Amino acid sequence: MNWLSALPEMTLAAAAMALLLFGVFLPRERARLVSWLAVLALVAAMVLVIATPAGGQQAFAGLFVVDRFARFTKLLALGATALSILLSLDYVEREHMARFEFPVLMLFATLGMMLMISANDLIALYLGLELQSLPLYVIAAFQRDSLRSTEAGLKYFVLGALSSGMLLYGASMIYGFAGTTGFTGIATAMANPAGAPVGLIFGLVFLLAGLAFKVAAVPFHMWTPDVYEGAPTPVTAYFSAAPKIAAIALFVRVAVEPFGAIAADWRQIIVVISIASMVLGSVAGINQRNIKRLMAYSAIANVGYALVGLAVGTPDGVRGLLVYMAIYLVMTIGSFGCILSLRRQGLMVEEIGDFAGLSRSRPLLAAVFAVFMFSMAGIPPLAGFFSKLYVFLPAIAHGFYTLSIIGVLSSVIGAYYYLRIVKVMFFDEPTVEFDPASGGEVVAITAATGFAILLFFFLPGPLLSAADVAAKSLFGG
Repeated sequence: MNWLSALPEMTLAAAAMALLLFGVFLPRERARLVSWLAVLALVAAMVLVIATPAGGQQAFAGLFVVDRFARFTKLLALGATALSILLSLDYVEREHMARFEFPVLMLFATLGMMLMISANDLIALYLGLELQSLPLYVIAAFQRDSLRSTEAGLKYFVLGALSSGMLLYGASMIYGFAGTTGFTGIATAMANPAGAPVGLIFGLVFLLAGLAFKVAAVPFHMWTPDVYEGAPTPVTAYFSAAPKIAAIALFVRVAVEPFGAIAADWRQIIVVISIASMVLGSVAGINQRNIKRLMAYSAIANVGYALVGLAVGTPDGVRGLLVYMAIYLVMTIGSFGCILSLRRQGLMVEEIGDFAGLSRSRPLLAAVFAVFMFSMAGIPPLAGFFSKLYVFLPAIAHGFYTLSIIGVLSSVIGAYYYLRIVKVMFFDEPTVEFDPASGGEVVAITAATGFAILLFFFLPGPLLSAADVAAKSLFGG
């Protein structure tokens, strides 16, 4: 048993449990120390992920696999969690949420994400998924004095339980017809010349439905706007980044590895939910007035664009998906960094109209936020343009013309609400002055992500080559 393959996960689990014990004996006013130690644990896990051989080794009787695809997506998930914890430091203190359990829960959720990404069996898939989901339900409702936060956690829990039931039902049908829960065994059953049993196809549909909930793809997106709006803003930033990346990675692995032989069947499902997500995310966001609800519909649309790469079902399509998710992570964290930097009369800025006049009082912040909005709208030469380009080019090359045209049109429609924010910041008259800036960590993250979006045009090579290697490893390359 090659247990060393799981050394990053074991290190993160040990760190989370140690910090849980450490936090019990720590004075409440020292909760920030636990957050910094959690970030240190995440950095250590990233180093171990890079150092661990990733040649497709399996561990724990084939339940766990480490390949370059897993390495790439784990690094994204770990980085997103570390940045989310740093974004939350000042917020949780101002909102009287500074408790040591907050970063510890995020560590356990990240551990679940890493297990999801390396899952090579339906049982391992479910265990990782639930280990991720349970802490997320708690941190969504972490602001106990807020009715909205409590409601967000409850909605997320109820609908999450429903999706888990659908996923389990699909897994049980797959097991019943394939005779195994291992991805390798399922792939063997799928390669049967007589064709896959109808019951197995039904099981796959339920399995994909459960996974579609986790990535907030239409029609399983209904929880997203309410949870994003009600959860504390750093939690919303976290939901937009790390869990999304892990769920997309799991989605890709499940579709490509065990069910690669019947790609023609599941591709129809992916195409439909991709189109629905792009269109609904772009159109429904137009009338939003709350910035967090707007970011929720933006996330739904972005999942639709990413799934275009999976619909192609080839290494270059998956490469485009991985590049898209990496750039999406940077854009999302940077955008929420800008949102967290703004307060008026001691209260968080949440309505889009409240950004009026930002360019006059905080011109640098307004310029950085505009960079993120232009990038999300897909305007060249910013990174967001290239993320869409690398997804749509494989789709066009493989004949998915309708999917590509709908994606481009949806992107044009969605550009309206991104550019509206820029218009409000630069051209509307201010109503109330913004509070002085605070939080060095937020400023540093916002600046770093802004530079990354601007400079990607000059140095795309490292990300493209890493994504290419990761995608090919999934297809046995």
